[in-house]
Amino acid sequence: MIAIIKTNNPVTMSFARSVLQDSDIGFFMADVNASILEGSVGAILIRLMIIDEDEADARKALIAAGLEKELEPPSK
Repeated sequence: MIAIIKTNNPVTMSFARSVLQDSDIGFFMADVNASILEGSVGAILIRLMIIDEDEADARKALIAAGLEKELEPPSK
């Protein structure tokens, strides 16, 4: 699995999740509880995780939705 987006912005994360759901791309949100417990400092980011095989499709969908600036660099 790879983290395609890392953020503590709930609006960005909600929109990205919606885009992936509409594209039938599975995902997992990591570090949600740790981020909430940590508070407003922003030290722990929520990670939107996808399986490696879905990376290209997920990137295309998120870029088409205008989230290209939020994407992590491509995996190797």
